[in-house]
Order: sequence, then structure tokens, then C-alpha cells
Amino acid sequence: MADVLKKVPVREQDPQVRATNFDEVCLGYNKEEAMEEAARCLNCKNAKCIEGCPVNINIPAFIKEVKEGKFEDAYKVISESSALPAICGRVCPQESQCEGKCIRGIKGEAVSIGKLERFVADWARENGIKPPAPENRTGRKVAVIGSGPAGLTCAGDLAKYGYDVTIFEALHEPGGVLVYGIPEFRLPKLDVVAKEVENVKSLGVKIETNVIIGKSITIDELMDEEGFEAVFIGSGAGLPMFMGIPGETAKGVFSANEYLTRNNLMKAFREDYDTPIVHGKKVAVVGGGNVAMDAARTALRLGAEVHIVYRRSEAELPARAEEVHHAKEEGIIFDLLTNPKEILVDENDSVCGIRCIRMELGEPDASGRRRPVEIPGSEFDIDVDTVIMSLGTSPNPLISSTTIGLDVNKRKCIVADDTTGQTSKDGVFAGGDAVTGAATVILAMGAGKAAAKGIHEFLSAKN
Repeated sequence: MADVLKKVPVREQDPQVRATNFDEVCLGYNKEEAMEEAARCLNCKNAKCIEGCPVNINIPAFIKEVKEGKFEDAYKVISESSALPAICGRVCPQESQCEGKCIRGIKGEAVSIGKLERFVADWARENGIKPPAPENRTGRKVAVIGSGPAGLTCAGDLAKYGYDVTIFEALHEPGGVLVYGIPEFRLPKLDVVAKEVENVKSLGVKIETNVIIGKSITIDELMDEEGFEAVFIGSGAGLPMFMGIPGETAKGVFSANEYLTRNNLMKAFREDYDTPIVHGKKVAVVGGGNVAMDAARTALRLGAEVHIVYRRSEAELPARAEEVHHAKEEGIIFDLLTNPKEILVDENDSVCGIRCIRMELGEPDASGRRRPVEIPGSEFDIDVDTVIMSLGTSPNPLISSTTIGLDVNKRKCIVADDTTGQTSKDGVFAGGDAVTGAATVILAMGAGKAAAKGIHEFLSAKN
């Protein structure tokens, strides 16, 4: 008999094999494994896991259907709340959200809610099951800016309310950070992201690519000339941050955003794509978040020795524990309590190393984490030919600077109501990274969902 206190293990590619390819690392559950894991759920009446989910999926209900082998019914339960279950099942930080609240986890291991969600979504896709199309259409037009997780979620929910929804995407392919930011080995593009986007389109949502709001057309023009009664801004945060240290303009220095976009959206990792990128032999990735892990593991697969350079200790790493574990298994070198002081440059203005200083942790700062403090005289060099800066991103100011009456805060993030997404401009709503700065996929989805409801209430009152 299986140990109900332990999760059913999830099959993965061998670390030494996967470090050389871009195939998905986690292989997921099969039917028998999923049903066995679902049987561990206590089916709590006061389900804390639902509270931990930013889109409020009825988790016990869908897991109950999985337990009984009713996978289509499980998908219907999930689809009531989530437009992107195959994506969320792969990239959500479940350990700090739904699984972090799981009662089973008090005396044992939490139920693998994310892996079960992934199984259900994959089963539905493989069996041609799609979310039901809306029954009623209002004919009223709503524009959504950005086809990332916030925009797709908002558009899907608005379509279910019956609105005529058009998504405007700046890039040539829909998906936002799902296609340009998250590597193939964590989130397959054709088999998962493209199919989830098609599911949203099947609800009646139209997507126009290569449209840069603020240049191709403005929000004011959408509303005044194109007949859109409301607009949702889900344009994300794609403007990279740098440290301002010497050598950052040298050849061989990338932002993680550019590096991952070249690899993920422009397929630089494939030999049949002619996308230019530096295939460094020794790479330093500065930062400790999920994006840093993604960039480091991508560089490793392109043939490099890779160092993660992070100024705090492992306990403070902001990346998911699973991502850190996978990176270590694959051979990424972690230079912790280490901070860059200068990027060393040769006579050709190319990177030839990175000068760092050792750190120690002092008193807690405003974030509650202990502040890193330099140890005098502890400078040392790491021999690298490529440096990838993964220090976070902020919203591009193009939209806010071309929209009359749209307030932003000192971080250039759009100011919006936490509950409804309403901005300072009547009929314009916003959510996700454009409002919060860089955060997670599921939090962006939660904001998109809340804004869809806010828009529906706004337009209903307007009628």
C-alpha cells in the first residue's frame, strides 16, 4: 500500500541527459499515478488550498474527479476558473500557494496539486477537449493589450461574459512571457502554450499581432475611433534593469530578457534558425530568481560552464526550490554571498571576466531579508566570456506616456485598483506586471481575472 504521507514521485529526464537538450525536464504523471496522487487529497470542506490559489480553482472538486478517473469532468472544473491550466501546472509556485496551504502537508507532504492540474490539462489537450464556448454575445467591444498570462486570462473571462474581445500583441507571436521568457525545457511552446492560446481563441477572442500600442495606435484612439468601450492593459514588464557597474556595455553582456527572448521566441537554440547569439564557454548569470535560473540553464544547454552570482545566501534565493534543485542537478555552479563590482573587458571591448566581492548578511532590510554587506578586501575574479544580468524588469513607459490621464507611480508602474483593476482613466483597467512590476504568471492571471470582472461591472453599470 502506498504511503499517503508521501507524494507520488514525478518522472523526470536524467540530469546529465537533459543538460544537453531542450526537451521538457518533468515528464508528468500518467493516469495511474495521477489517480493514486489524487487519492491522497483529504477533500477538506474548508479548503485552504483554494484560498492559496490566485484564480480560486475549486481544487478539491477537480482532484475528486481525478481520483475517480473522470478526467473530462476535472477539466471542466478547472476551466471554470483558469484559462491556462497546462501552463499553471508547470510554472506556478505551488509550494508557496495552493500546496503551501494543503492540510495534508501538515503531517506529511502536500498533495501535488500542480502536477495534477498539469495532468488534467494535458489529458484534455490530447483528447481534443476544449473549454465550452460562451452562449450569449453582447456585441460590445473590449480591447486587451498584451497576450501574456494577464491578457489571455482577462480576454478569456471577458469572452465568457459575452464581450467582443480583441487582444493587441506587440510581438509576432502571442503568449507574452510564456513564449519569450520561459525556456522550452520548462514550458513547451507548440504542445502547450500555442494550444492554450488556441483554447482562448476558441472562446471567440481575436488576436492581432505586431501592434505596438503607443506607436501603431494609442489607447485613446482605440476608445475614441475604434469603438472599444473598455481597455485592459496587460503589457507586462519587459524593460531590463542593470547594476550600473563598469563594463556593462561590453560585448558579451546581455540582459536575461534579451538572452531568453533570442533563445525562446527566436529559437536561437535550434540549428535550423539563424538567430545570432553568443554561445559563451563560461557564463556568469547575476541574480537569484526564476529568470536567473532559466537563463543559467539555457546557457548550460548551449554548452557553457555556468555560474550563478548572487549576493545573499541560498536561504534567500527568490527562485523556486524546484528550479534551484534542477539547476544544481544539471551542474550549475552557485557563487553565493557574492556581488559583482566590475565586468572585466579586453582590448576588443569583449567580456573577459567579472570582478566580485564576498558578502555577509547583516540586519534585515525593508523586505525582511538580511541585508548583504561587503567584506572589505575580499575581491576576486571569475573567468567568464559572457555575463547575463537578471536583476528584474520594469514596465516599458510607452503606453503610459502616450495615454492621456493614466497615472503611474515612481517605479513607472501603472496605478490600478487591487480589486477591480480600474486605473485613473475612465474605462481603462490594468493588471499583472504592468502594475506590480515583475511577478509570477499566476499572480498576473489573478489580476487579469479580477480586471475582467471589474470591466464587466463597469460596462453593466454604464448600460
